[in-house]
Amino acid sequence: MRQNTFLRLLSSAALLAFASVSGSYQAFAEEKAAVEDTKPFDIRSVDTFSGAFLAARTADVDRDFASATELYKIALRLEPDNNDVKQRLMITLLMAGKLDEGVKIADDLKSDPAVERITTVVRAIEAIRKREYRSAQKLLAYDGPNDLDRLMNTLLSSWAKFGQGRPKEALAQIKALEGPEWFRVFKNYHAGAIALAAGDKATARARLNDAILDREGGSAAPDTFMRSVEALARFEAREGNKQKALDTIAVGEGMVNNYTPLEALRKSIEEGKPQEQQVRTAVQGAAAVLFSVGGALNREGAEDVVSLYLQTARQLDPESADILVMLGGIAENLKKQDEAIALYKSVPEGSPMRRLSELQLGLSLASVGKVDEAKKHLRALIDVDPKNIRNYLAYGSVLSDAKDYKEMGEVYDRAVAAIGPVPKRGDWTVFFQRGIAYERQKIWEKAEPNFRKALELNPDQPQVLNYLGYSWVDMNINLDEGLNMIRKAVELKPDDGYIVDSLGWAYFRMNRFDDAVTELERAAELMAGDATINDHLGDAYWRVGRKLEAVFQWNQALELKPEEAEIPKIKAKIENGLPPVKPQVPAAADAKELPKKTGPATPGKKS
Repeated sequence: MRQNTFLRLLSSAALLAFASVSGSYQAFAEEKAAVEDTKPFDIRSVDTFSGAFLAARTADVDRDFASATELYKIALRLEPDNNDVKQRLMITLLMAGKLDEGVKIADDLKSDPAVERITTVVRAIEAIRKREYRSAQKLLAYDGPNDLDRLMNTLLSSWAKFGQGRPKEALAQIKALEGPEWFRVFKNYHAGAIALAAGDKATARARLNDAILDREGGSAAPDTFMRSVEALARFEAREGNKQKALDTIAVGEGMVNNYTPLEALRKSIEEGKPQEQQVRTAVQGAAAVLFSVGGALNREGAEDVVSLYLQTARQLDPESADILVMLGGIAENLKKQDEAIALYKSVPEGSPMRRLSELQLGLSLASVGKVDEAKKHLRALIDVDPKNIRNYLAYGSVLSDAKDYKEMGEVYDRAVAAIGPVPKRGDWTVFFQRGIAYERQKIWEKAEPNFRKALELNPDQPQVLNYLGYSWVDMNINLDEGLNMIRKAVELKPDDGYIVDSLGWAYFRMNRFDDAVTELERAAELMAGDATINDHLGDAYWRVGRKLEAVFQWNQALELKPEEAEIPKIKAKIENGLPPVKPQVPAAADAKELPKKTGPATPGKKS
């Protein structure tokens, strides 16, 4: 509950500040739709204020900040005193990574109360970047009621004091900062980082230890928590305390399993390589503050606010690997794969984040259709580091999307060999994916043991329960056990439309058509617009005599673009309905091959 409160407090403050400039993206979307027919715009041909402004807003919605910036500039030339245009231009400049130009607009708007909170921070950040620390400190004085503003301004001001050669005052200022409990992980990390940069080893060790022992804060702000782990581990390694450094990494691994950067840092420390702190200067410290806040906010729906923080942080610390990787992830989520690829490629070679960026780069290449290049890239990662299980999972996901189940099975065979005879709980996903690869090849005698092994490692994993349970029901074997597995999966994830669909379809396969209708209707509500679920619901309606509704659902399924193999089947049902129900005859329990079927609408188990 406290974590949710923390996120709500952070996001409400940040979104309020951002909204004061940008307005509602829903309104933008409506404007975009209104001018859709006029695209594409030739920027050079725009010569009216209304044309430039509306075109800029359209580019804004599409997050094409480069085009939006140029169009806002045209609008501003036509109406130089229009503050609305200035405000939006400032934001798009920052989002496009043009801090120098954004600061000029911020200076022009510094007396505008509508955007004072943003312009003040932007001007202060520019002052820090120029090493004008006293000016930054004056700008950052804050006595308002907003928790986020108080936290961010105080931390930025503390780094400005450090930049003036006053580390003790900087630490005292952070210590005196009062606020809600979720402040703690941010205060401890930044105090620890300042102490490290100042050479105050005792304070650094104490504050960073406090940060990594704060599991609640770590859950709420995992990126700041991981920075604390890495900072303390590097510090202990430099001090010659190798085991303490490795123990620190183990604390981080306890929070996030198989976290590639920590694995890379562990290897680096074990090999005795020199360790350098990520934050050594006041400018990097200011970037770290923006990263801390952006990372805590980073979730679906907050991409623009987070990007604003991170793009500004990037201007202060352009080689910060975790900033680049997080920006790359946001670009992926926004379907801007070329931008994501460029960001992943820019991660410095020697960074512990490089492995993670290489994995994400491979996945991004596949997502833009460069499958052969992605395969080559990911195969090379496996060859370089055959013990890193994430490499196999990334390559396996590309092969799964390409429906190359034979090679997918071979890749996961290698992964299981790399795991060795004693797999860990976190390795369940390797066995699950290997089971899928064999099931898709209709080699059930190899698929089933992998699903069972995945459940042995993680007994309450709903996707595995769903997949194995449904497969049994669909083969007409182990019916009671299979149905109970699917029911358990639904209990664990009651709002997962795909798993609820599996339960409904299991009832259908068992000729329990009334139960099937109940569950499939609920699945259709949870996952509106899924072709397979609509198809299944149509089948269930037909069996209970609701034939008009069945035909409607089948037609809906066609409109939702089902897989090619299903289209003729659905058309045949629309034309002829379903054949009479055949009586159930339980299949042999040692069935070797799955029958052809329309599978459940679950991720990883597609028709």
